[in-house]
Amino acid sequence: MRKIKEVLKLKWHDGLSNRKIATSCNVSPSTVSDLVQRAAHAGLSWPSVQEMTDRALEELLYVDVSVRKPPDAMPNWQAVHKELSRPKVTLKLLWREYKEIQPDGFQYTQFCYHYRQWAKHLDVVMRQHHKAGEKLFVDWAGQTVPIHNPITGEISEAYLFVAALGASNYAFVRLYPSMELRNWIQAHCLAFEFFGGTPVIVVPDNLKTGITKPNYYDPDLNPTYADMARHYDVIVLPARVRKPNDKAKVESAVLHVERRILAALRDYTFFSVDEANDAIAEKLQEVNNEPFQKLDGSRTTWFLELDKPALSSLPEKRYEFRQWKKATVHMDYHVEFEKRFYSVPYKLVGKSVEVLATQTMVEIFYQGIPVAAHKRCGKFERFSTKSEHMPPSHQKYASRSPETMEAWAGQIGEHVQEWAHNLFERCRHPEQGYRAVLGVIRLSNKYTSERVNNACKRAIIYGAYSYRSVKSILEKGLDSVSPDHLTQTALPEHENVRGAEYYAVGGGESEWASNRH
Repeated sequence: MRKIKEVLKLKWHDGLSNRKIATSCNVSPSTVSDLVQRAAHAGLSWPSVQEMTDRALEELLYVDVSVRKPPDAMPNWQAVHKELSRPKVTLKLLWREYKEIQPDGFQYTQFCYHYRQWAKHLDVVMRQHHKAGEKLFVDWAGQTVPIHNPITGEISEAYLFVAALGASNYAFVRLYPSMELRNWIQAHCLAFEFFGGTPVIVVPDNLKTGITKPNYYDPDLNPTYADMARHYDVIVLPARVRKPNDKAKVESAVLHVERRILAALRDYTFFSVDEANDAIAEKLQEVNNEPFQKLDGSRTTWFLELDKPALSSLPEKRYEFRQWKKATVHMDYHVEFEKRFYSVPYKLVGKSVEVLATQTMVEIFYQGIPVAAHKRCGKFERFSTKSEHMPPSHQKYASRSPETMEAWAGQIGEHVQEWAHNLFERCRHPEQGYRAVLGVIRLSNKYTSERVNNACKRAIIYGAYSYRSVKSILEKGLDSVSPDHLTQTALPEHENVRGAEYYAVGGGESEWASNRH
């Protein structure tokens, strides 16, 4: 007893921690904690403990509450258990309310003892105290549902999503063709709408769909899952790895669903997931309305009384599925998302960015700052490129058209512009002339603008509309030869050289006919 008094003195008088007191008194920290709790429940304080006899102190701290005669009016333990599910309600508060009605009833220690004895007869999951509207437990069921293809006869397995509220055990279930992220997110959205509100905390298992990297202290959530949680203003606290008791509610709900719903539908043949969901919804209503075996009411009545009033209101719009992905900017200043490519400012080449994709848009962020936004590429589109993301040289090339190319050529000279215009007039498609015009424009890097302009003038006279012709004129220096000199050069006289007049009167055809005869 001397050691007990020393423990209480160090705690209440000196203000030491339990660990320091345990070291000083050579006892375990749990023993210190137990002594302090017992003394507090007995209403003791310092220095009154110092003046008490050892026997009196022992009776107060270590009385065997199990042998005391219970009062005539035993508390309604079921009502106590139900009230504990309400926010901020504690056993201490309920005991005080009980003492106001029954002044001669149990003291606090006895009250707690008898409640816990009563609670031992409940199911394990029912004995856990979950505050109303606080936690929603979610998971995929282990058992699957076969879906038959009516055309091919192929059988595929569908997966059941289960969600259960902590206080009432009110459940939601939904069947999906796969456990991919899109279905996982949609299941949460539909569950929140089914309950008519959102809880404070969502407790999933450490599945890869939702939890990228499990960690007890700082789990790494999937970015899309975290984004959905922010939209609904809920906290995601994954259960510990290999700790099923952390999500006993949903484990029990999964077991109940498998036994009461899937087992009941075992002889049904479903030809679509929607058809199966209709049948499951009917069975789910029966499960939620089924009376508890050891408590009054059902999941539905407890939900309406406890969980539903405590849930937070839903946002105005349902969460739009958005995918996050980390990507590196390629050398062509594009990032890849689902085999489609979207441009970003060219100065970000080689940088790591984040891609956020919705059903209609793709946004790209660098260090949390939005740098690009695109409409999502359609089925037959592979690239989405914005000119402002290109380097200046690429912008010129990308903005090419016959008009812009002709204007660009006109900066060198009027004959270059005329040559380019005539070339496009002769092309079946502008693409056929872009490279030739671009090549001629680039000749001004090697030759003076005046020479290139003269070469194009000579090419127009010759009717030579190719890059090689203009280049040849420049290489051979023909641009400096007067065109008039070349055009005035007479053809040599010879009997085999015939002019246009000869063929205009049909001379060639008459001569051929006479020679034939």
